[in-house]
Amino acid sequence: MLDATPEHILLTPGPTPIHPRAMQALTRPMLGHMDPEVFALNSEIQADLRAMYGATDSTFTALLAGTGSLGMEAGFANLVEPGDEVLVCANGSFGHRMAEMAARYGARVRLVTAPLGEAINPDEVAARLDGVQMVAVVHGETSTGVLNPVPEIARLVQQSGALLTVDAVTTAGMEPFHMAQWGVDYAYTGAQKCLSAPPGLAPVAISDRAFARFQARRTPTPLWYCDFQGLRDYWQDHSYHHTVPVNLHYALHAALRAALDEGLEQRQRRVQQVGAAIQAALAPLGFTPYVRRPEDRLPTVLALRLPDGLDDAGVRKALRARHISVTGGLGATAGQIWRLGLMGETARPAPYLTLMRALEELLGERGLADRFLTALDPVPA
Repeated sequence: MLDATPEHILLTPGPTPIHPRAMQALTRPMLGHMDPEVFALNSEIQADLRAMYGATDSTFTALLAGTGSLGMEAGFANLVEPGDEVLVCANGSFGHRMAEMAARYGARVRLVTAPLGEAINPDEVAARLDGVQMVAVVHGETSTGVLNPVPEIARLVQQSGALLTVDAVTTAGMEPFHMAQWGVDYAYTGAQKCLSAPPGLAPVAISDRAFARFQARRTPTPLWYCDFQGLRDYWQDHSYHHTVPVNLHYALHAALRAALDEGLEQRQRRVQQVGAAIQAALAPLGFTPYVRRPEDRLPTVLALRLPDGLDDAGVRKALRARHISVTGGLGATAGQIWRLGLMGETARPAPYLTLMRALEELLGERGLADRFLTALDPVPA
């Protein structure tokens, strides 16, 4: 049985601690998924998602009843047909997941790659665009802490006429994202990331151009559950498609509204301030940025190379015994880096101050907490 008494501190790249307003919303009485109040709440969610994504008023937005990976899969299921040429930018685990999903839906996949810890080179994308129906890229590669140059890639894709799919799982709601301005056709995230809502929903945004491409399909969408037309029938025309998780809609609505009330620019500043303070505190111990070029570093997932001799698994196990969760490397970077989440409610001084104090005890290094506090100028709320 889980012990719910000690407060657990999540410093992971997701899930993040649930926002208090979202937690409160979970206690609302259940309503049916076809209830007028639920449809009204869904309409507010759709409008708020357009604001979060920087989308046009005509952009179709919705929540998929699944995590961010369902958002990824739904894009390929609806917008790719067998034989389509799809260019996937892959410089980490989630870019390669995109490639696998596209291939499973019959795409002829072309890859543009970059070494782990490096961003995708737009020039390499430009060189491979001929004849491509879709380009797919991860904005923030969670596995390595890399921020890919989506605006530059988007300009190239617009000129080619291809659709652009963007994984915004670790960026939307915390980092600048301008769907309409950049020319993104399909974007998705996960509720449990920058919005600090419970896992189980994937907020998506589908451009008019993408919807037109979907409607011109030669074959039915193979994934019935997330068929774009079925989604629009429910979200727009209020006809039954499938039962949505109403209580999760309550929580997502509250968390999304809290994010917009705080202001996306303020949230971005909060990430930058806390991230800089973490690096200032840990640098004397030998923690260094895993991503070499500052402009390629993903602010919401701080990837730090470990000091020589640090017992990665041992220290993280000892932190977990203190109810603090820190995530190590994934795949090839296992044992080499820590990936510290700075999304939503994790991007606050308090949880990281607790980490610094715990590391002082575990590593016998005094001054971490003081350096962290000194670097917070001004201290974000």
